[in-house]
Amino acid sequence: MNITDLSPAIVWKYFHEITQVPRPSKKEGKMIQYLESFAAKHNLELKKDKSQNILIKKPATPGKENVPVVVLQAHMDMVCEKNEGTPHDFENDPIRTVVDDEWLKADGTTLGADNGIGMAAQLAILASDDIEHGPIECLFTVDEETGLTGANNLETGFITGHILLNLDSEDEGEIYIGCAGGKNTIATFEYTPHKTLTDFFFRIDIKGLNGGHSGSEIHKGLGNANKILARILYKLVGSMADMELCAINGGNLHNAIAREAWAVIGIGSENKELARTLINQFTAEIEDELKDIDSNVSISMFSVPPVAYCIHPKVSCDLIYALMACPHGVMGMSRDIPGLVETSTNLASVKMGEDNTITVVTSQRSSVESRKEEVSSMVEAVFILADAEVSFTDGYPGWAPNTHSGILKVAQDTYKELFGKEAAIKAIHAGLECGLFLKKYPQLDMISFGPTLRDVHSPNERIEIRTVELWWQHLLEILKSIPAK
Repeated sequence: MNITDLSPAIVWKYFHEITQVPRPSKKEGKMIQYLESFAAKHNLELKKDKSQNILIKKPATPGKENVPVVVLQAHMDMVCEKNEGTPHDFENDPIRTVVDDEWLKADGTTLGADNGIGMAAQLAILASDDIEHGPIECLFTVDEETGLTGANNLETGFITGHILLNLDSEDEGEIYIGCAGGKNTIATFEYTPHKTLTDFFFRIDIKGLNGGHSGSEIHKGLGNANKILARILYKLVGSMADMELCAINGGNLHNAIAREAWAVIGIGSENKELARTLINQFTAEIEDELKDIDSNVSISMFSVPPVAYCIHPKVSCDLIYALMACPHGVMGMSRDIPGLVETSTNLASVKMGEDNTITVVTSQRSSVESRKEEVSSMVEAVFILADAEVSFTDGYPGWAPNTHSGILKVAQDTYKELFGKEAAIKAIHAGLECGLFLKKYPQLDMISFGPTLRDVHSPNERIEIRTVELWWQHLLEILKSIPAK
């Protein structure tokens, strides 16, 4: 079965088209051209703001002219992750989709259902002539995944609707009315290359982890390759005085749990068997720790040719100790909403630069602003103690729940009428653009909902096919049921 054989056909048709258009964060130009061509083909009004956000408008269907304007919103960009050895160029190649029983996934890469499926629903509504709805504004924002740039810079007056349906949630049957705010804490180590004094060099590779979204999946206890590597390095540096750290790399994106990491190490040849024994013992421990959540974890050690220079010993020790001390995972649960993560932090990436620097990116989230700042300060303190320079991104606000929302009641009533059961009303620990929209447009009445996605931000990303039909039915019923002004 192919993606174009799935139902609802019109949604999958546009999702397929979206997968053929490269759209990495901050490089959405080809998608913008696609949207411009789509609007022209369907004779729809399109406008673009300075940040390259796109708004496409569609008039109400007959008899619905007095219904309030509804904004349907999704982001254009996708997280670009692939398995090692997958020959995929995210700036030029289409995503290759695979129907796997009840799920749709990609061949070795992220699928881009986050948030391509939201875009597909918008396009399907814009292109259809048999759907009842009031005036529609479809907002397509840029760079949600790496900076929330589009939402942050959305111009005043760009949208006119007072109701917004965010199509960027990941569990069918759940309606979200709040989300966490977040910020990044970034540590930079500077070092002078140091001539190596050891005679045996080897590389440690951490692979096979599932990875995942650092917000919606942080509570699962998924393995973090950066933390696993830090634990190995801490054991080695504590067991052999001559250990030299020559190179290190781990993780990629601030909002993804690191799946892979590696380091190149120099030691005296007399310590080779000690290092091998320590790593083998540690591998057994990690496999046992993660057997129920990351059973494919792999830790390998293999020799490499001699390396002329290493990171200065003091800096390498400072870095290893800081990575070991840096918190990762859930830092607190909500006191108001059972089961909701309130505060978390993610040790996202460790990267060496060509300018003799090592940059460590961490990401903090919380639905309580003071707790977000507390955990950011905790991470900052760890790296200050390690003599690193620390900086922060601007961050983004959370979205406070409104249980008296008018559009929430419409969504609840229509879901029960359609499916004979109550939708779950929730807040999400992941960041959504809604908090930024509310800051610019305080009158907005918003909800967020979507079909079921799993393992987003990783090559295991997939979407449950049957839930797209359910979500689509619910979306259409909401549009049909919004009362006139």
